[in-house]
Amino acid sequence: MGKKTIRLEAIDPVEIYGAANKNLEALCGWFPSLKVVARGNDIILEGEDSDIEEFTVKVNMLVERRLHKMKLTPYDVEDLFGNDATVERFKFNGDQVIVFGNDGKPIKARNHTQQEMVKAYFENDLIYAVGPAGTGKTYIAIALAVRALKNREVKRIILTRPAVEAGERLGFLPGDLKDKLDPYLQPLYDALGDMIPGRKLQEFMAEGTIQIAPLAYMRGRTLDRACVILDEAQNTNLGQLKMFLTRMGNDAKFIVTGDASQIDLPNKNDSGLLKGIELTRNIKGVAAIFFKNEDIVRHPLVSKIVKAFEK
Repeated sequence: MGKKTIRLEAIDPVEIYGAANKNLEALCGWFPSLKVVARGNDIILEGEDSDIEEFTVKVNMLVERRLHKMKLTPYDVEDLFGNDATVERFKFNGDQVIVFGNDGKPIKARNHTQQEMVKAYFENDLIYAVGPAGTGKTYIAIALAVRALKNREVKRIILTRPAVEAGERLGFLPGDLKDKLDPYLQPLYDALGDMIPGRKLQEFMAEGTIQIAPLAYMRGRTLDRACVILDEAQNTNLGQLKMFLTRMGNDAKFIVTGDASQIDLPNKNDSGLLKGIELTRNIKGVAAIFFKNEDIVRHPLVSKIVKAFEK
């Protein structure tokens, strides 16, 4: 039998203990024979030396995780025991592999701005990624979502777009509503298909682990422990953007992507993307990343085409 005191320094103990000590209770549940008393910044342990050593390791892992995440929950404690190395995935400096594609190819940030977006994801719960076509905003967002799902950081991925046609009319397309919308949402399917095997992707979609739907379907929902991506957000008005952002539930990550130069609304001034960013970007937990033409990662011609149309 032994005794030990762990002192939490340079961090508010409440951030580790959780609301009403929920995180600490979850951790103690894994050590039924260990006596644990929390007094301010001190955690006093009494029990078997092996349990004390293990408990200390887990507390240090939680502290490390908190430095790379806005808020800890009992799910984080659960993850510590599902994979002892799980905290390593939070040590993300922006240029590491996000996820491996179906062909084994590593998917990672390809330039400095993408690295900033990845870094912002781990430090905030709402991220705006705005810039021209071809900069990889949506692709990186989906890679981050797939990574979070595979690592059990979230329970589901929800991808959505406003149903605004780029010069076309969905009503003239054949089939029911899903058939009409599927071609419009195809870029999201394509990105997912690069990262999740086809059969597994179908299973995820059938069971609701991955959902792809038009923005209007988000109304009235509360999205807990999910990674939620709003794509083509320049085609939302301010009211729609507010509706989407207020769907955020506990342990959720929201990513909003868009290109302010490609607004398909009848009145371009109705776009709420840039207005929404200005209203919320100074809130703690919100980050805005702006891509430029120099960040385009598609065919080299794309950058020149974008510049030509800007002129």
